[in-house]
Amino acid sequence: MSKELIGAAIFGQSGGPTAVINASAYGVIKTALESPNITKVYGAAHGIKGVLQDKLYVMDEEDPKELELLLHTPSSELGSCRYKMADPEDDDTDYKRILEIFQKYNVRYFFYNGGNDSMDTCNKISRFMAKSGWECRVMGVPKTIDNDLFGTDHCPGFASAAKYIATSCMEISKDARVYDTGMVTVIEIMGRHAGWLAASSALATYYGSGPDLIYLPETNFDMDEFFAEVDNQYNKDHQVLIAVSEGIHYADGTFVSEAKTSATDGFGHAQLGGLAVRLADEIKHRIGVKVRGIELSLLQRCASHSASQTDIDEAFNAGKIAVESAVNGETGKMVAFERDMSSGSYVCKYNLLPLEAVANYEKKVPIEWIKEDGTGMKQEFIDYVLPLIQGEPEIPREYSLPRYAHLKKVLAK
Repeated sequence: MSKELIGAAIFGQSGGPTAVINASAYGVIKTALESPNITKVYGAAHGIKGVLQDKLYVMDEEDPKELELLLHTPSSELGSCRYKMADPEDDDTDYKRILEIFQKYNVRYFFYNGGNDSMDTCNKISRFMAKSGWECRVMGVPKTIDNDLFGTDHCPGFASAAKYIATSCMEISKDARVYDTGMVTVIEIMGRHAGWLAASSALATYYGSGPDLIYLPETNFDMDEFFAEVDNQYNKDHQVLIAVSEGIHYADGTFVSEAKTSATDGFGHAQLGGLAVRLADEIKHRIGVKVRGIELSLLQRCASHSASQTDIDEAFNAGKIAVESAVNGETGKMVAFERDMSSGSYVCKYNLLPLEAVANYEKKVPIEWIKEDGTGMKQEFIDYVLPLIQGEPEIPREYSLPRYAHLKKVLAK
């Protein structure tokens, strides 16, 4: 164990929001505020940009009751960003600025909450601080609805999104099958390279009424085969529900979505969208039936009203363990989840992984969990995801509407 380290802490959020990312924020902030080794707790406005711009919120001045409401507040309450940092060996400008801010506020603990690219940022900062001689313990707190972080059984945010997707697909399925006239409905679900979210629509099929066909980016998409499968399903009962991941692609790797080249995010990833509408239009012209295209879009990552209590608890624990581990001497690590079924029921255990083992690696849905024809999920996937969506949170409400956190966000001087 390293020597006792006394100083301030900064917490930042990065990447796409989730229904439970603020639960991780509360885990970090609450635990840091209670630690005798941490003298001040700052929240970075819009992630690492807030550090670079010296825009830090003083968490010590927030009302504890408002902070607790973070458990049920969706999105990134401190603000997020998609900011790609160069390797410090190539360009250390940003890192020198971060060091300057750390020294100004005597920051000895840095916690960054995000996905693949965020863990890469975290790893680069950790390396630079170690090289510079400024002792600062850097910890990654996992987050992503895409569930594609390497080395962890699952990610905070995924379960709540999966629960929302399954529920929405059940609701859409009931509505889409109400008439005795035929119709095909296409639901577009997030997931650029990994199909965990689209796969979650299979829960609706297994436990109620859901998609007849599910397509993931883990397998190559063939438009002619797709039309044949839709036509075959339509001829059976004249009602077809299809779930597609936004990142489905042809054998040559190009995205099926016609919006694939419209824009990119800050990390150079294609911003996808419009797939459901495109497929619906193709089906209408090729098969000649009534078709509806639905894009769940941002709804699937901000639906705290449909959050999993298991997800909330694990997200909070990820933040809590990150702080406790750092105070006890750990640095350059990410909190990871391990599934333990030895008792016959699901238990989540926590361990630490080196950031360099996590950053920029993507975890995809195992091919053996996908049906051989690529149109649905096997029982193994259902067994994987079902324990994660359990639990109904008691959501604080005012006037029958959710009561979210209202932070003062007092800027540090």
